[in-house]
Amino acid sequence: MIISSATDYREAARRRLPPFLFHYADGGAYAEHTLRSNVQELSEQALRQRVLKSVGEVDLSTTLFGEKLAMPVVLAPVGLTGMYARRGEVQAARAAANKGISLTLSTVSVCSIEEVQGKVDRPIWFQLYVLRDRGFMKNALERAWAAGVRKLVFTVDMPVPGARYRDAHAGMSGPNAPARRIVQAMMHPRWALDVGLLGRPHDLGNISAYRGEPTNLADYIGWLGANFDPSIGWKDLEWIRDFWKGPMIIKGILDPDDARDAVRLGADGIVVSNHGGRQLDGVLSSVRALPAIADAVKGDMTIMADSGIRSGLDVVRMIARGADGVLIGRAFLYALATAGQAGVENLLDIFAKEMRVAMTLTGARSIAEITSDNLVSGVFPGKVETGFPSGNT
Repeated sequence: MIISSATDYREAARRRLPPFLFHYADGGAYAEHTLRSNVQELSEQALRQRVLKSVGEVDLSTTLFGEKLAMPVVLAPVGLTGMYARRGEVQAARAAANKGISLTLSTVSVCSIEEVQGKVDRPIWFQLYVLRDRGFMKNALERAWAAGVRKLVFTVDMPVPGARYRDAHAGMSGPNAPARRIVQAMMHPRWALDVGLLGRPHDLGNISAYRGEPTNLADYIGWLGANFDPSIGWKDLEWIRDFWKGPMIIKGILDPDDARDAVRLGADGIVVSNHGGRQLDGVLSSVRALPAIADAVKGDMTIMADSGIRSGLDVVRMIARGADGVLIGRAFLYALATAGQAGVENLLDIFAKEMRVAMTLTGARSIAEITSDNLVSGVFPGKVETGFPSGNT
């Protein structure tokens, strides 16, 4: 098929992947209202077109947490990325580095911190959950620092896993899940050979390095459920702020008061995020939550945003609403599943081209010039339609 956008990559990934993996990436929590509103409400931000502004050459580069990036985009942490392409985290990290940006490695990656960082010259970022096992957290932080990682993304919106109905229906979890996954793999022979056979070991590399034994896919959901900690509070992050010497970014902020608490903690940045609609259904979309948070803490810390970003136009929209940069998750995962490293590099090229068009036609020469003036004043998304638009997740 012809690939010209992130939604094209989504359809290509749907065809290539076993259903349990496609729907694990594609799905959200409960009835998926927030998942849909993330995409819809962001796409409905009306760009303010201006003409004859003598824009000339557009500069997409920016600096986030002391790191120069070719564009204000970082690849988000996505669990099990290594199941979507052979050693998928390594391929994604190489693509990001080749395009002048970084990958954020998930705690629950297939490839370990050491494997991924050892394959690229550019430092990756590392994402960590608050878990019951503080020994694992300390071990992961020590290993990340020793490998050369300096940016820590601390995810705080998952004290308990959200209810993801699609996972049970598709075979990621639920009755007879292992047998269903085997049957699905047999029906997708290209994936079965490239990833299922040649992509081994299918392991949670960071967790296994700590446990001293393999943590395979069959253990994945159970391990997460047993180790998330619903009793966490801000005090539980204080030792990490003291322990970690690099920039610390708190991911999962939707409320201005929580953003202010992150400032008081001493965090260097936040990610305005609802976990891609995968946790609590019915909460605000990230773009709707973003302006109030920017009003509360802009200038006190760096503000990132994620959830619902499917184009370079969406990147411009998020920045116009108050973000300094964005994380993209599903979009790059679809591209990775379709064409590996080359797919992610092409996707980033598509995003860059779309950003240049949007910036040229809204009169912004650089990322710093993107403001709320680049949006039509007073236009904000209305009610989210019911149903599930094709290609809109």
